[in-house]
Amino acid sequence: MSRFETVSKISVGGIEVDNPFWIAPLAGITVPAVRRFFEKQGAGLTHTEMVSCSGVIHGNRKTLRMLRKGGQKSPAVLQFFTGNADSLVQCVDKGGDTWRKSFDAFSINMACPMPKVIKKGAGAALLKRKDSARRMVEELRKAGLPVWVKMRLVSAGDLSETLRFVETLIEAGADHVTLHGRTPAQRYEGSADMEAVCRVASAFCGMVSASGDVFSPQAAMTYLERGASAVFFARGILRDPFIVERTLDNWRKVPFSSRNNLSPAVKIKRLMDLGEDLYRDEGEKICLVLIKRFLSSIFKGLRGASRFRRDVADTHSWEETVHVLENWRELAERSDLNG
Repeated sequence: MSRFETVSKISVGGIEVDNPFWIAPLAGITVPAVRRFFEKQGAGLTHTEMVSCSGVIHGNRKTLRMLRKGGQKSPAVLQFFTGNADSLVQCVDKGGDTWRKSFDAFSINMACPMPKVIKKGAGAALLKRKDSARRMVEELRKAGLPVWVKMRLVSAGDLSETLRFVETLIEAGADHVTLHGRTPAQRYEGSADMEAVCRVASAFCGMVSASGDVFSPQAAMTYLERGASAVFFARGILRDPFIVERTLDNWRKVPFSSRNNLSPAVKIKRLMDLGEDLYRDEGEKICLVLIKRFLSSIFKGLRGASRFRRDVADTHSWEETVHVLENWRELAERSDLNG
């Protein structure tokens, strides 16, 4: 039995949360409207996009927009990326009390494997710069919020380097570590090593959450049952925008007869509401990009799904998209798109 099943609130990484199923930071995805969408589903915690310390320091307008809490009531974590402690401190100093009041923890990204981040000595490059990583945690602790770190497996096969790195972070004062089950060299290819993540999580009881290939409620439950303190949903939310709700039903052992109706018509209506929220917050261009990503796979395997995707893909304005969605919702309400 999970250690969470008998309590109404849990404390992880210095934050009180309702459950251990969380939304990971996703570049270009986890804007405030998307975070609110998953908050409504019951996600216990969400993250901002990965925020560039350099962008904050230099007042980049796009970067500064990422710092909005966006009216959320549930916990939210502000994640930074940089290659050195000095710029991290300078960045956090700019936010001052505003960020401390808006967010529940500060996180340092030591996981991003992309070349444009690595070449700056940031993201997964820090896995090879243990002293810099330690100092970043030590300095960030002075800001007054819990300190979290997101990282990857340091190397394939032998877990000793990863275990030592996690130990270094915790000794430096990290309140929580999220471990993604791929190495930097893998980027997003191949499979995440669930076994390795669970072994590390078990070695640091209550301190390590899991990330990597969480594409089903069963995968999330397996991570939790094998020692992870929480589970991050990342690309899985693009394959199934309702995965958090389905996972929570499994975790809470809600009888099928009592679960929320997630018929095709209901899914379309909810994603239309998300689209309206995105349109108000982010404007039409970003709204269309994001809503098309979330809509791309929701009816996979159902009659008419291919035509639905084509109809949505062919729209060039939010007004056109709404028209297509309303037509398909009416069809779904009549036939349920099932046969």
